[in-house]
Amino acid sequence: MPRPRANTAGLSRLLGSLSEPVYLLDNRHTIVFCNDACLDWVGQNPDDLLGQRCAYHSSVSVTGPEAVAAGLCPPPAAWQHRQSTAVVACTDTAGHVHRRRAQTVLLGDDADEPAGLIVIVAADDASPDDAPPESPPDEAEQLHQRVRAFHAAALARSSIDRLVGDSPAMRLARSQVELAIGSRATVLVVGPSGSGRQSIADAIHYGNRTEPRGTLIPIACSVLGAELIQSTLGAVANKTTLGEKAATSTLLLSDADLLPVEIQGPATTILAARSFPLRIVATSRQSLVQLAQQGQYRADLAAALSTLVIQLLPLAERRQDIPLLAQLFLEEINAHSPRQRSGFTSEALDCLAAYPWPGNVDELILMVSESHARADGPEVDVTALPERIHLATSAAAHPRPVEQRIVLEDFLGRIERELIGRAIARAKGNKTKAAKLLGMTRPRLYRRLVQLGFEQPDGR
Repeated sequence: MPRPRANTAGLSRLLGSLSEPVYLLDNRHTIVFCNDACLDWVGQNPDDLLGQRCAYHSSVSVTGPEAVAAGLCPPPAAWQHRQSTAVVACTDTAGHVHRRRAQTVLLGDDADEPAGLIVIVAADDASPDDAPPESPPDEAEQLHQRVRAFHAAALARSSIDRLVGDSPAMRLARSQVELAIGSRATVLVVGPSGSGRQSIADAIHYGNRTEPRGTLIPIACSVLGAELIQSTLGAVANKTTLGEKAATSTLLLSDADLLPVEIQGPATTILAARSFPLRIVATSRQSLVQLAQQGQYRADLAAALSTLVIQLLPLAERRQDIPLLAQLFLEEINAHSPRQRSGFTSEALDCLAAYPWPGNVDELILMVSESHARADGPEVDVTALPERIHLATSAAAHPRPVEQRIVLEDFLGRIERELIGRAIARAKGNKTKAAKLLGMTRPRLYRRLVQLGFEQPDGR
């Protein structure tokens, strides 16, 4: 028997009469209804907002109605319960995030395949501590709100939206990036492979929102030959390839520590002779100044490329950044995936904290992608993590016992001390009798007593 169709016109009139913001998502997470109170809150026209898909992310790469829809998206767990509470948000033109509590109700008789979701939003903004005491936000929701707040602040200042983290090293890196964005100083980004050096370079070039963006010219020093590097540098320094965008362009020397020795001299001359403020950003696995001190790099070029040095630590040395980074990368996948994940469980985050991350941030991005695809529910739990994470966690929990070295001389010395001590005790301090018990002469016993620290040389 076919399921009776709902009176959608009557439902629309009912929801439209409410003073609270209300919107309706279909089973594809698309906004199919939005009342006037909701449109007033988010500042959108119905033609722009209706039909937008609600994906659970806070990326600054989307703007306009698509970004508004992302803010209105409730956590994926809302689709697992008949009724639940959530926090949704919208960002005003000044970049301020307005968070509001919301009630969600599943539509349809089949909880496994709901027909849609009604979201009823509170009339007033919620404070960070305004969650109902019986249902405080879980760790994934807290991380989502922190990523959203970071993105809003980054969007208001500059394009540093991927440089999240609470560690002192990342805070310093963000402040240095903002300094570099506002100047034309030459910047050197130092860090191990996979640590995010390219993200730093991109943020410096694309971050200034007050000036037109020029061209980002990458030169892979580890791949290109000396002749091609020299000709490219010459063309850039002479504005041959840049034209009117020359003054706002950026030259990126990737892996500058691998710049061929034969080109380091010409490169120094070419870069020093440029007649316009071309920004130069270089990346390296280690300090160029230290390489120069070791005689492995041209000193004047190392100094010229190291005006401002941004140091990126290995991910294993800033583990407190892992939860926010994992949440950020997961939400970036949400933005383009039909599968929506709210975040990682606390147990899964504990496993990530125990992993050594030899591939640094790049490996974390790959792990998040694998886990997002493997997860069965709205949250990524430990069962969805790749096998290598489990093996590393198990190894950390059960470390191999450290083998004790046996130094033969020390081992025999301890035995000799024990035997001599027992002999002297049996002889009640009589060294002549003790020597006989040990099968040695009294002078030899005395020498051993001195050598082993039993007596001073004049204590005979």
